[in-house]
Amino acid sequence: MNDEIKTDDLPEHGASKRDLKDAADELLKRAKQDAKADAESDMSDEFADEIEEEAVPQTPQNQILILEAEKEEMRDQLLRTLAEMENIRKRSERQVLDARIYAVEKFAGDLLSVSDNLARALQALSDEDRAALSEAGKSLFDGIEMTEKELHTAFGRHGVTEIAAEPGDTFDPNVHQAVSNIPSDQPNGTIAALFQNGWKIGERTLRAAMVAVSAGTPN
Repeated sequence: MNDEIKTDDLPEHGASKRDLKDAADELLKRAKQDAKADAESDMSDEFADEIEEEAVPQTPQNQILILEAEKEEMRDQLLRTLAEMENIRKRSERQVLDARIYAVEKFAGDLLSVSDNLARALQALSDEDRAALSEAGKSLFDGIEMTEKELHTAFGRHGVTEIAAEPGDTFDPNVHQAVSNIPSDQPNGTIAALFQNGWKIGERTLRAAMVAVSAGTPN
């Protein structure tokens, strides 16, 4: 607040009472304006907020509107929290399921070579050669056949299944690997021949089936 009174603001010597009164009123007015400006500059934000709140009439209608707004805000926050919790629950269930299904993925992949060797051993003998085996040879052959079946049964219990790849089936690059394109009696673009079985675990390809793709009937 500026308490200094300038000489220019004082009435001249010999002024009338009216002039003196007007000059006094002007000085008082300026003093009040200065005091108000100083008070506003020193006022904190918190005090200003309190004044603003007090300026709003706290009628029952206003209180109801404030409570309704707060209720809607709390309801919105509750719905968002419930939705987030549901998403977390679903993600956790999916992660647990994936962990259970794919936990044996690497182990199953290592056993595929065992399955391939058993299949080659069984395919090495024709029906005529098998019929000519001795009793000991037939027992050995039956044991290899049973071992392959048991291995495939164990695969199935853990979600490891064979990929279908028969001649005439539609070629699917997600589960089939084309190693050649040959003329055949099968429709163009379909599987013409199977070279190696494919396997998958759950919905994930463990090993693509190696196939030849048909180029159509030769001319």
